[in-house]
Amino acid sequence: MNGGLELDTIDDKGLQKSPYHSEIEPVTKEERDAQVLARLGKKSVLERRFGFISILGFTCTILITWEGSLILFTTGLTNGGSAGLVYGYLLVWAGTISVFTTMAELASMAPTAGGQYHWVSMLAPPSIKNFMSYIMGWLVICGWQAILAGGGYLAGTMIEALIQLNNADYVPELWHGTLLFWATVLVAVFINTVTSTILPKIEAFILVVHVIGFFAVLIPVVYLAPNKASAHDVFTQFSNGGAWPTQGLSFFVGLVGNVFAMFGCDSAVHMAEEIKNAEVVVPWSMLTTTVLNGALGFGIVIAVLFVTTDVTAALSSPTGLLGYPFMQIFYDATGSKAGASVMIAIIIIMDAAGTIAFLATASRLVWAFARDGGLPGSRFVSKLQPKTAIPWIAVIITSFIACLIGLINIGSATAFNDVISLGVSSLYASYIITESFLLWRRLTGAIRSPTDVANDTGEANQLIWGPFHLPGIFGILVNAFSVIFGIIIFFFSFWPVATPVTAPHMNFSVLMTGSVVLFAIVYYVLVARKTYKGPIVEVTPYQLQHGGSLGMAK
Repeated sequence: MNGGLELDTIDDKGLQKSPYHSEIEPVTKEERDAQVLARLGKKSVLERRFGFISILGFTCTILITWEGSLILFTTGLTNGGSAGLVYGYLLVWAGTISVFTTMAELASMAPTAGGQYHWVSMLAPPSIKNFMSYIMGWLVICGWQAILAGGGYLAGTMIEALIQLNNADYVPELWHGTLLFWATVLVAVFINTVTSTILPKIEAFILVVHVIGFFAVLIPVVYLAPNKASAHDVFTQFSNGGAWPTQGLSFFVGLVGNVFAMFGCDSAVHMAEEIKNAEVVVPWSMLTTTVLNGALGFGIVIAVLFVTTDVTAALSSPTGLLGYPFMQIFYDATGSKAGASVMIAIIIIMDAAGTIAFLATASRLVWAFARDGGLPGSRFVSKLQPKTAIPWIAVIITSFIACLIGLINIGSATAFNDVISLGVSSLYASYIITESFLLWRRLTGAIRSPTDVANDTGEANQLIWGPFHLPGIFGILVNAFSVIFGIIIFFFSFWPVATPVTAPHMNFSVLMTGSVVLFAIVYYVLVARKTYKGPIVEVTPYQLQHGGSLGMAK
């Protein structure tokens, strides 16, 4: 699995093999990170504050899988029922592992904040690489922008539902949710700017809350629940609440809820230029997150299904009608509004913490794409805060757009949900395209071993495997499965939840995704094709080895 680990071998004298020269050279860890980034044509200008534990906390917070599984409980229960939710979760978990294992290979090969759009520029045929890279940049940025808006929205509306649980006279309004959404985003802005230097410590602390919070919810719910469903009911009872022609079709429609709770691990990639030893830490943090969060999520799903003896009552409860039946399930299990409220508060806090990480990820993407000239006003957008080396303008722009999106919710919650569903379709489109190009390149033998220095040209963006690499047929099968799984999820991300389909309940995410692609194509043809030439090469490995500036942040 770890072919090419020679790149990371340091002897007891602090000497390390250069990836482009066979002789032994003294290289510090900081210089090594700069060398890796130089392979991609980039200077190291961001402060590398994150280590393995802090970025693991960051990615676990992005996924918040056990929390998200509860938040999005309704989707799987409506289409699939308890059994569909269980087996659908396992399928999505396996697919997600394959997707992010493939992404981990790419992250090890090219750990850059640009992620997918940079990878496509490296992997696509020369005749279309600039065009595909540009479209990919817009897809990924819009996808993460939608995820940021979704995180703030969920936090705001969950607070409304919690108030409803404790005060039956409260009448939630759409604008209440928007104001709470804005408050959540403003907190995320504060932490990403004013306290940005301690963000890694915050993320490490959140990782602890994430794990402890799991047990703080699981144990009371299971222990205090007065009644429990049978194993037969949990593992064999399917439901077709969407009235689809077949149960199988209903099952696939219901997969999207589990996908929402388990995607976005590429966030670590977009933080790569702020991570020490990124070519190793990023891929392993992605895989560790997917396995750890998947296990916690599966545990909470099974537990809650066993204590939910009346699914219909949970769905039709006041909190269920607001989209959060798990709150009623907590109350029914504990018999205490105070106890249920504490457990619900843990989930709200974790979602708000996720919004902090969503903003960090989205802003790094905006900054990286602007650095490469992919956005209007790129020179201004790509500016860094001098003292902290934080892309503060990108943070402000990203959060401002999210707050504007929040206004849509005041007019129509359905229209707003269609906007935030753009997250799944856009990111999975980027996964499919990028991983397809990788599969093509590895099948044609275009990606060289890191030990193959004989054919090295000293240029940037060469196709060379990184330290994390699945060799041979095993890697090919994982890549192929990830592409097939991605296509299935992408296809069903456009489906409505029930039939007959009416305008208020139509899933317009296909329109949103298509609009993003169409805009990117038109803008590229009219403007960007003259200015965007793919990721800009700021420094080559050859220049770095022969006196070029490391460009490292101080």
